[in-house]
Amino acid sequence: MSYELDNRLVVGVSSSALFNLTESDAYFQEHKEEKYRIYQKERIDDVLEPGVAFPFIQRLLSLNDLRSKDDPVVEVIVLSKNDPSTGLRVLRSIKSHNLNISRAVFTQGEAPFRYIEALEMSLFLSANRGDVDAATRLKYPAGHVLPSTAVYDSSDQTLRVAFDFDGVLGDDEAERVYQDTGSLEEYHAHETENQDRALIPGPLKNLLLDLNMIQKLETQKL
Repeated sequence: MSYELDNRLVVGVSSSALFNLTESDAYFQEHKEEKYRIYQKERIDDVLEPGVAFPFIQRLLSLNDLRSKDDPVVEVIVLSKNDPSTGLRVLRSIKSHNLNISRAVFTQGEAPFRYIEALEMSLFLSANRGDVDAATRLKYPAGHVLPSTAVYDSSDQTLRVAFDFDGVLGDDEAERVYQDTGSLEEYHAHETENQDRALIPGPLKNLLLDLNMIQKLETQKL
């Protein structure tokens, strides 16, 4: 029986966002692919440290206690430019950190955002700005995770998500009017003229709907 991805929140995350791959990436840039394979093979049992997206992914996965184990409400899929052989260290690190992630796609250098639509992802997180920019130009729901010095309390599993609206939950047509004309008057006139017309959904609309679905499950559990 095939595994269905509907009726659940599907999030993609790059291996460089989930784990700290700064050292590995630097080695690859200096020594290229063949030596990089050897480098990763020699360190296959060295557990990777959490990356900037790790706390968010960990808290997302904690929501899976809302449903049975065979029907998780959240599905996280790792998208990596590595090939399967060099990606083994990532998979072992996932297991060592007790992350309930069982699916990974290793693209062997191809842009990972190409899999967003096929895997029905409501969000793709990456530490690679180029990949995120390429994805958002195609209106895919992608976000760039930035380095952070924040200290996270591992005992606090509360998940808080804030959204911008223009260009995120809704289309940014009003913002484009202002950018094109530089006129607040034109902007207000456009908004007044179109006040009864719903905006075209933005790229993260489905993420908001999925989170709302999860909130309803939480309410039912109370």
